[in-house]
Amino acid sequence: MLRAKLTSKGQITIPVAVRRKFNLQPGDELIFDFDNKGEIKVKPLKKKTLTELFATLKTNKPYSSKSEVREEVAKELAKKFGLE
Repeated sequence: MLRAKLTSKGQITIPVAVRRKFNLQPGDELIFDFDNKGEIKVKPLKKKTLTELFATLKTNKPYSSKSEVREEVAKELAKKFGLE
């Protein structure tokens, strides 16, 4: 069992073994979940990158490639700012 000490400012240092196991990085968030038995569960809330989210939604048509999406976005931005 790993331990952490609460500081006077209400902060704890997460042990290295835990940070490595869950690949926790500075800025990552943790969720504290309480149950009726007085136990606390701590879960990492990892933010996903756009690359990790690419093609995760269901659709009826095939996904465009990343390069096609980037090209389309560039065209729309050029239109918006009158750079065509």
